Amino acid sequence: MEACGSAHHWARQLQALGHTVKLIAPQFVKPYVKSDKNDVADAQAICEAVGRPTMRFVPIKSIDQQAVLSLHRARQGFIKARTAQANQIRGLLAEYDLVVPQGISYIRQRVPALIEDAASEVPGMFRALVERLLEHLRLLDRQVDKIEIQIKAWHRSDQASQRLEQIPGIGPLTATAMVATVGDARNFKSGRELAAWLGLVPRQHSSGGKPTLLSINKRGDVYLRTLLIHGARSLAYSIGRKAPPEHWLCKLIHRRGTNIAVVAQANKTARIV
Repeated sequence: MEACGSAHHWARQLQALGHTVKLIAPQFVKPYVKSDKNDVADAQAICEAVGRPTMRFVPIKSIDQQAVLSLHRARQGFIKARTAQANQIRGLLAEYDLVVPQGISYIRQRVPALIEDAASEVPGMFRALVERLLEHLRLLDRQVDKIEIQIKAWHRSDQASQRLEQIPGIGPLTATAMVATVGDARNFKSGRELAAWLGLVPRQHSSGGKPTLLSINKRGDVYLRTLLIHGARSLAYSIGRKAPPEHWLCKLIHRRGTNIAVVAQANKTARIV
């Protein structure tokens, strides 16, 4: 079947009936559609794609894995809404020449005092509006905190997630997202295949026997790749302060720059996973 909406649910139902289920990503089925899109053409394309010897399949997620991923998706949505709310507050204040530094923490720390100091110049209607927006920002903060508490509680009950947390650059959020997304690591032949699945390997534009490597291809799960790169950036910061100059990451930062070194560390972390 194609890995579309509710595909994991139906895969589990069919497995319970004794069938062997293979989920294929839609982008791997589309090249085999020979005519206009309809049910018959889609079924023929799936049958054609599943017979390819090098076809890659999507791991079937359990109910617990889907629940944890739902928490991560909800947390990501709240963080996006919180960032938008902070930017709106900053933009509205800028119209009155009330400048707040970048960073969401400055919104919480400085805006109440800034509004109080500018009470004589700012209309009361506007001050009430900013206070309402600040309260909404605090509500989003509380929602993010509650979801993180749930994620960490699941992390403490899962042995695989706890093992992944021992890897430098991986915390409870990355560990739980990795376990819930990947599931069984035996679906991958090697660590490099997992790194390629996450889009942490170079794109190729090779021809005539001459290999040409470009920037990373950014395929796969964007959220999981983002978590790994953020963890690698934190690790690079701590290593830069504590590790000796001959450490491989320190030498790579000095030779290629911080951003390239961080992605290389994220690639290494994925292989260790």
